Amino acid sequence: MSAGKPDLSNLHIDTRLVLAGRDPSRAEGAVNPPIHRATTLILQDVDTLYGKQTQTYALDGMVIQDALKQALVAVEGGAGATLAPSGLSACTLALLTMAQNGGELLVTDSVYQPTRRFCDTMLKRLGVSTRYIDPRIGGGVSDLITENTCGVFLESPGSLTFEIMDVPAIAAAAGARGVPVALDNTWSAGVYFKPFAHAVDLSVQALTKYQIGHADAFMGAVLAATPEWHARVTAAYKQLGLFAAPDDAYLVLRGMRTLGVRLERQSASALKIARWLAEQPQVQRVLHPALESHPDHALWTRDFTGASGVFAYALRAAPAAAVKAMFEGYQLFAMGFSWAGYESLAVPPDPRIARTRMPDGGQIVRLSIGLEHADDLISDLAAGFARLQA
Repeated sequence: MSAGKPDLSNLHIDTRLVLAGRDPSRAEGAVNPPIHRATTLILQDVDTLYGKQTQTYALDGMVIQDALKQALVAVEGGAGATLAPSGLSACTLALLTMAQNGGELLVTDSVYQPTRRFCDTMLKRLGVSTRYIDPRIGGGVSDLITENTCGVFLESPGSLTFEIMDVPAIAAAAGARGVPVALDNTWSAGVYFKPFAHAVDLSVQALTKYQIGHADAFMGAVLAATPEWHARVTAAYKQLGLFAAPDDAYLVLRGMRTLGVRLERQSASALKIARWLAEQPQVQRVLHPALESHPDHALWTRDFTGASGVFAYALRAAPAAAVKAMFEGYQLFAMGFSWAGYESLAVPPDPRIARTRMPDGGQIVRLSIGLEHADDLISDLAAGFARLQA
């Protein structure tokens, strides 16, 4: 293999996932970057100690964190990446970077509930108000932008109800007024949707999900479209004293090497299961944007190159005890508030606790499809429906 770094820009995304962030010259020839557990960095002279370009403390990251940031940019694009200790901290970092005292944030009503809680509590105490917008507002967001609007925060699709937002239209409307746009892009893993090609300023990733993929570590990232926005995010990161641990960064990078094949398998299984669910009498509707029946399917087809393994469906009316029996009897689907790991999960969330307005429908069931065989998962779901009707 050549000692030089390959140009990743023209390579397939699966190849980029394997190669991104690797630099054997910084790892003494090792395939993977080394983990340095460090706080203090020893410097050789006074000039270096106070040099503007000198890294003086390991809080800024070492080789492994640098490699991960380079890998994230190689996959998703942008001018730079800033790591955060969790996905939620990445969301709050992006919001704080945009927030201004006395300003107003426009946030999608379908946003991740802990992000909403941050807006409604800490940001409110800091003098920043939040207005929640219809996920399907599109270019109509222009009517809500005022001189006090300091940022727009999107999530597409929504965490529980899976609306696809018209991100290009929203970003264009906001950009025309000089308002920055941030997007929680976790569902696409930075692979299936390219935010910077659609005028988004900040892209948030919960690396805990697909990049790590094994339910054993936390991390997040904020990627920026321009060097100026990257500098703002990095400044906020340092001012908040955030830190992304080297061992966790290593796990993210290791997970990224298999992300392509995992996503392909989970995506195919999820779509097969979604199509099966759409034919079941117990199901009112399936919330999977890759299905032709999804109201935002055209937007998904236009803007996305694929779908991940997380979606939801709505149950027809059933007694609470029957729904409880359905969930508690699953052999393969576990109950847990996360997603994107190798294990399949099913939860019955209540979006009403975190929404201003709810679409019509029955009990929402969110599924995160893992790496088990799709036919086995379908059998487990079928047995659950049998318990539902018992």
